[in-house]
Amino acid sequence: MAPSHLSVREMREDEKPLVLEMLKAGVKDTENRVALHALTRPPALLLLAAASSGLRFVLASFALALLLPVFLAVAAVKLGLRARWGSLPPPGGLGGPWVAVRGSGDVCGVLALAPGTHAGDGARITRLSVSRWHRRRGVGRRLLAFAEARARAWAGGMGEPRARLVVPVAVAAWGAAGLLEGCGYQAESGWGCLGYTLVREFSKDL
Repeated sequence: MAPSHLSVREMREDEKPLVLEMLKAGVKDTENRVALHALTRPPALLLLAAASSGLRFVLASFALALLLPVFLAVAAVKLGLRARWGSLPPPGGLGGPWVAVRGSGDVCGVLALAPGTHAGDGARITRLSVSRWHRRRGVGRRLLAFAEARARAWAGGMGEPRARLVVPVAVAAWGAAGLLEGCGYQAESGWGCLGYTLVREFSKDL
């Protein structure tokens, strides 16, 4: 499917259930890898070992004391990612949410944008997901180009000193990171826990 066969428009209310499922599926694709990355860092392993040692004095089962902290930690990471990225934010100053549509109505991607926290921060992509059936067909690149155009128009209308777009990417999402780097974005910061980055932020001056 060539990008020219795609259009981007605002999401209709009747499309919301489909878009939510698309977002949840996108989170599921990365959450296990993010959890594995987070829980195999040395500080996390040390905390899990300490928790297991403490539980051995409470629980009769050694296996349960070993597995319970790991299960709870993985569940916490997954729930955190789903809460952060698995829902739709309310419409903001940049409009949307937006959907990529193939032909007359096959929704294959979703995009949400929001202004940065401070003046001069530019715009941020808060959601970007492509249906698993339409990946590697130019949908993500089309949505990214649309986001850049919206960010430029918004910055000009608001009198912002520069047009800039920031995109957060989970550390395990190598495909998304490669797409952004190929489009001129640079990794500049991130957030995580225990001193380890779980989400990197890519930015580009437009």
